[in-house]
Amino acid sequence: MRFALIWSEAASGLRRNLSMVVSVILVTFISLTFVGAAILMQMQIGQMKGYWYDRAQVAVYMCTATDSSTTCTGQDASTQQINAVKAELASPALAKFIKKSTFENHDQVFADFKKQFKNNPVVDYVTPDLLNQTFWINLKDPSQSNVIVQSLSSMSGVQSVTDQRQYLDQIFSILNAASITAIAIAVVMLVAAALLIATTIRLSAFSRRRELGIMRLVGASNRFIQTPFVLEGVFAAVVGSVLAGLATVGIVKFFVQGYLQASVPFTSFVGVNDALTVVPILLVAGIGVAAVASNIAISRYLRV
Repeated sequence: MRFALIWSEAASGLRRNLSMVVSVILVTFISLTFVGAAILMQMQIGQMKGYWYDRAQVAVYMCTATDSSTTCTGQDASTQQINAVKAELASPALAKFIKKSTFENHDQVFADFKKQFKNNPVVDYVTPDLLNQTFWINLKDPSQSNVIVQSLSSMSGVQSVTDQRQYLDQIFSILNAASITAIAIAVVMLVAAALLIATTIRLSAFSRRRELGIMRLVGASNRFIQTPFVLEGVFAAVVGSVLAGLATVGIVKFFVQGYLQASVPFTSFVGVNDALTVVPILLVAGIGVAAVASNIAISRYLRV
């Protein structure tokens, strides 16, 4: 009976402040959607790091006739220089770090170039001899790429040795910046939601100030008076949190899995199961923000 009375008071407050409740729901929904997106982005970055770092290669670019670096003499890398690099890769000092290595000559590199820049006019101006013959090296432990770089960089006929992980680090730093931006926006929106919840509770308490006075006169405890107002804020936040959870799952299912996975099939993406693990976090965050904001708002009002 006591709970029924408390809930009826909360329902009455929700009806009286319907427009404010809808505002709380929308702000909570938007802010927690940003939170969910930020969490999923961090999950995605973690998956992509594991996927791409294991596949990152070290590229050994051989000299072309147009190179003027210290290890090149303005001539294309000779057969002897290419064989010297092959021998170095097969040596006991380096072989223990290498999982696999392949060599592409001018024609093979040019074929890859035409596939990569298909329908791009630049293909018409590039000839095979302008492209570096290249060794592609997969390491057993990609973090040990410096061994290959230091061993081959100074060899005659080698233009440069590049660890592809440096490009991945740049991409992941951009993704991390986007994730941090999403978190910052989410924090601002959560603060706005908390302030809106507090304002809604104060307005609701003010509209029922006579009822509250009577309840205090007949001996109602502060907790009994506060609970309906807290339930109002929590109810609105729960609805917003559920909508944010549905939006998060929908984004993963229809955009990430439905579109990105089909458009970019050569990488790993977060799945619906990952999104489902985020939903409880959003619910807890929404309920926590609403409960704290409601308690602070009504407690301050009752002290007046």
